[in-house]
Amino acid sequence: MSDDVGARLRALRTFRGISQRELAKRCGVTHSSLSLIEQGKVSPSVSSLKKILDAIPMSVGDFFTMDLENRNQVFFGADELIDVGTGDVIYKLVGANRESRALSFMVETYPAGSDTGREMIAHQGEEAGVVLEGEIEITIGAQTRTLAPGEAYYFNTNIPHRFRNPGKSACRLVSCATPAKTF
Repeated sequence: MSDDVGARLRALRTFRGISQRELAKRCGVTHSSLSLIEQGKVSPSVSSLKKILDAIPMSVGDFFTMDLENRNQVFFGADELIDVGTGDVIYKLVGANRESRALSFMVETYPAGSDTGREMIAHQGEEAGVVLEGEIEITIGAQTRTLAPGEAYYFNTNIPHRFRNPGKSACRLVSCATPAKTF
């Protein structure tokens, strides 16, 4: 149990942005004692743990029930972004494996001359994005505009829309859409 208490205490302290020395000073426990507890080498008494948690502040009950671990993957390497595109367009989805994803965040690549298809797309939600490289022509309803690097868009996706790369080089952009699409 001392390993669990120590690891939880270290995670909580780090989460709250409190140094070990600062917490030791706040609760009146020596820095070395606090270090030993966090390393799992010493198991604190209930009264010592309460004294430490009062300095954070947090109740003993909350300490043992608080979810300090993020069970979902947080960081993704380039090779972990799943391509959910079809045809020539590449849609690299960030967090494809996250349960109950609330949005679709993607790095999109449109090769020269590619598009999302002749038919306009429409679905519930919102979408926003910014062009990183190249250019992209976006049609939203009756409006059409070609965006260059650094330019962005934001629209309601229930309005029919289409993306097309009229350039001679690939276009890369990052986008975010709600609600999350299942691919």
